[in-house]
Amino acid sequence: MIRFRLTTLFVLALAAATSAFAQGAYPNKPIRMIVPFAPGGASDFVARIIAPKLGELLGQQIVVDNRAGASGNIGMELAAKAPPDGYTVYLGNIGTIAINPAVFPSLAVHPDKDFMAISLVADVPSVLIAIPALPANNVSEFVALARSKPGELNFASPGSSTLNRLEMEQFMKLANIKLVHIPYKGGAGPAVVGLLGGETQVMFVTLSSAISFIQAGKLKALGISTTKRIDALSQVPTLADSGYPDMVSSSWQGLFVPAGTPRPIVDKLHAALIGTLNAPEVKQRFASGGVQVVTSNAPEDFAAFVSAELTRWGKVAKESGATID
Repeated sequence: MIRFRLTTLFVLALAAATSAFAQGAYPNKPIRMIVPFAPGGASDFVARIIAPKLGELLGQQIVVDNRAGASGNIGMELAAKAPPDGYTVYLGNIGTIAINPAVFPSLAVHPDKDFMAISLVADVPSVLIAIPALPANNVSEFVALARSKPGELNFASPGSSTLNRLEMEQFMKLANIKLVHIPYKGGAGPAVVGLLGGETQVMFVTLSSAISFIQAGKLKALGISTTKRIDALSQVPTLADSGYPDMVSSSWQGLFVPAGTPRPIVDKLHAALIGTLNAPEVKQRFASGGVQVVTSNAPEDFAAFVSAELTRWGKVAKESGATID
């Protein structure tokens, strides 16, 4: 009996030591970062900027894995079901984490239960853009045009439940206009491509997804959702200055891991992520795309933020009447 107890204690001690060693050695292989949208959107823009530096600080390569579809739900579900070992991280955003639960009644993922929050990463303002051929060069002219052609103009969005869709729904209500919604699968990239091709006339989109096309003259910016003008597009007035003070919004991005991930791994990822976001080269590349670096002091702070956003945007989605197209 004594020998059995000693053997049992030895096995338990060995298992504990092995676990501690494994956590201490983390990471010892490449880490997958799931992005739930196609290349070309704000999430992909953010992921590909932070991945190299984050990998450098962790000592392992960060592999960006774009898993688009179902307004980001495919990638989100894949990440939530991944082993909670720190080798799968998820770059969620306001749409997938805070808005989708209110719009998709049968969503298989509960973001506040199925993920552990690491930190906020970025804040991306939205911009109201239009094709160059549209006979309107500012918000007032666009509203007048839309009122003269109710239901004749189309607007694109990266999906039914995205912030960009809700922004346009809110704007249509405030401006008393009616546009036809054309949702695109895969995120902002495909939606912007559709706009460039003339399939739609206008859309709200994250600035990072459109700034290069605006600067090249392939699209024109009518208004931006920030409280004040930004340096990257100093000539573009804010929507608030254009008579719509309630149209101040942005798309936040944040890093998550599957629920159950050991706390030492969570802490290591948080520390490396903060180091990444404080790197001058990362800040500079973010700024060039109109993206602001934001961080959370601790994972608990980000978790509390996510909880509040779920409540806030659930209410907006309900009041706007947004549904799955």
